[in-house]
Amino acid sequence: MTETLVKTTLDDSIYTITLARPEKRNAVSDRVLSALEEALVAIPEETRVIILAAEGKHFCAGLDLTEHQHREPFGVVKHSRSWHRIFDRLQNGGIPVVSAMQGAVIGGGLELATATHVRVAESSTVYQLPEGRHGIFVGGGASVRVANIIGPGRLCEMMLTGRVMEADEGQRLGLSHYVVGQGESPDKARQLAERIAENAPMANWAMVSAISRIDNMASDDGLFVESLTAALTQTSPEVAERIGDFFKSKGQGPRT
Repeated sequence: MTETLVKTTLDDSIYTITLARPEKRNAVSDRVLSALEEALVAIPEETRVIILAAEGKHFCAGLDLTEHQHREPFGVVKHSRSWHRIFDRLQNGGIPVVSAMQGAVIGGGLELATATHVRVAESSTVYQLPEGRHGIFVGGGASVRVANIIGPGRLCEMMLTGRVMEADEGQRLGLSHYVVGQGESPDKARQLAERIAENAPMANWAMVSAISRIDNMASDDGLFVESLTAALTQTSPEVAERIGDFFKSKGQGPRT
């Protein structure tokens, strides 16, 4: 019988992707990575928000090192680029992604989490980049995504020391946006996903598609793209209807 390493469900317009390898702390093997990509390719058309979760006590313990003892350099490059491709699809796929984290968020698990847009951490969550202790370098996007959140200096310090960061410090640095009690991350993620799903689809698409790209642009280019994106979102028929409803709820018409 084939083991299911990544499970998916659709409830209304919310598509949940769940890592299902708890006996290995949801470490990312090649098969897990492939299953995650398949889940992203198969996103139902009606999906408005994605929740990324994990079974068991840990979100993701990172790279499955048992598969990486005898790789040659070009194989490592190709493997790293496959992580980049899949995590880019998660971050830049045009659909908001909310992650529900608990326990270990280590190495590649942190790289996976930082490819999501809204991150919920339980109080048990710990973050670590142990690459220095293993004699390796990050390969799943941490040098860009994690560095963009906590800064390159802090990233380097985490890699050099391999220290464990607790949930509260992670929230202060931006690795999570919410910290909740033990076992509460699925409900909080669902609550946030339902709220996000109420937004105009084009606005959600613009926010998750444009912001990370603008961040990589020169300021003048970024501001130009901001203006174009604003024009696309603010002139859609749905937005006109929403703004009209807003003024009606306030008991006034739009200003002329």
